[in-house]
Amino acid sequence: MQPLTNTEKRALKARAQRLEPVAKLGHAGMSEAFLQGLDAALSAHGLVKMKFTDFKDERKTLAPLIAEKTGSGLVMQVGNVAVFFRAKPPVE
Repeated sequence: MQPLTNTEKRALKARAQRLEPVAKLGHAGMSEAFLQGLDAALSAHGLVKMKFTDFKDERKTLAPLIAEKTGSGLVMQVGNVAVFFRAKPPVE
């Protein structure tokens, strides 16, 4: 995925403020099931908010790794919340 421009990030941050966290990274960690669930949410919604309930010390390194593994862009990571974006494929 191409890096997001500052204008795109600003617009996505504004949209993300009204969202509830769809995924929570807890004691099970970044398992394959977690990544599949987040991938499905990104495919369905495009913009997904995720909350770190555990691994709070590693969240700054985990957020970019999650974005890389899901093929999404990291819009923002503030506190225990991260927001990811992946454009939906065009409908044919």
